[in-house]
Amino acid sequence: MEITGYTVEQLQDPTGILEGDRYEFYLNIDVPEDDELFSENGIQLRVIFSVIGDKKRVAHYEFIEQVTNQVLDFALDEEEEKMVEDYCFQQLDSTT
Repeated sequence: MEITGYTVEQLQDPTGILEGDRYEFYLNIDVPEDDELFSENGIQLRVIFSVIGDKKRVAHYEFIEQVTNQVLDFALDEEEEKMVEDYCFQQLDSTT
């Protein structure tokens, strides 16, 4: 799995219940054809990234098929999740 691009938007909490900031990332990912996650329609990874003080983490994620917007039932392994977390952190760090 390789991240090839992204969009990000800061989410607003109108209730003020959530501590810190939340960001919604849509990561474009390239999946090899022999991977069970592969889809000809393309795959994105939707990530909710939480920032509370100096603590930054992936709060939630889901794989989405691009053309149909169907949520796919797959999980990242620990190494992939760390890669996604580092990527999101770097992108936020470079824009703020």
